[in-house]
Amino acid sequence: MQSPTTRPAPVRATPRAALVMLAAGDGRRSGHHTNKVLLPLAGRRVFTWSIRWARLLPSITHTVLVVREEDRDVVEAAVAREVDPPAVQIVTGGDSRHASEWMALQALEPAISAGEVDVVVIHDAARPLAGTALFEAVILAAEEYGGALPVRDQPHLASIGEGAPSLERVVAVQTPQAFLAQPLLEAYRSASTDGFVGTDTASCIERYTDLPVHCVPGDAGNIKITFPEDLFLAERLLAKAGYDLSGASAEPPVSRRHRGRVRRHPGEAR
Repeated sequence: MQSPTTRPAPVRATPRAALVMLAAGDGRRSGHHTNKVLLPLAGRRVFTWSIRWARLLPSITHTVLVVREEDRDVVEAAVAREVDPPAVQIVTGGDSRHASEWMALQALEPAISAGEVDVVVIHDAARPLAGTALFEAVILAAEEYGGALPVRDQPHLASIGEGAPSLERVVAVQTPQAFLAQPLLEAYRSASTDGFVGTDTASCIERYTDLPVHCVPGDAGNIKITFPEDLFLAERLLAKAGYDLSGASAEPPVSRRHRGRVRRHPGEAR
């Protein structure tokens, strides 16, 4: 008697993702007069490292780089020299992080409306050590749940009163953050109409949609270049990794709505 034929499980299509790289800050705390993402780091500009790691994923089909208008010439020269094809679309940012994200989403609107982009992943260009696996983790989690962001637990901050344990889970939020493209675009369109300015991408999604935002494990090495010594640390971390952040493994996503209430560390820059 023949056993029943087992049908293979359907192959899950890889979501098509657009990368938005935010590089429109001024970097005054870095101790330099130039934008900190334009500073040299191990032979490249800071901002091109994270573009490199993200675009190793074949699912990244569009790239939008948000810059200050006064930086455009330098950025274009660095992109031509350090970023492999396909092309990067460069747009001028706004007067806040939220405004810069809205400028990027407007640039992506034709592709999103045409159904060419499933997920938008937004990253701070001052975090050059976000590896390929972290980008992949948030993109896949966003496709499954609606939104995703990396977090690092901050147990030393989780106390109340005289050192009593808190019932909340205190985390530092990192980028990249990823979200389903169409709801993200609609949320920012509504925010523009209302004059709402979010502290980060997730705050706008939470205000204007019902999509759950899931946490994925962040990376201790995913540092933000803020002060001069951060450049030295970033170069040491790159050297320790053999200048290759393409193959680090990522743990499965963890639901933001599980394991207790999440309270973000207010000192973590967005």
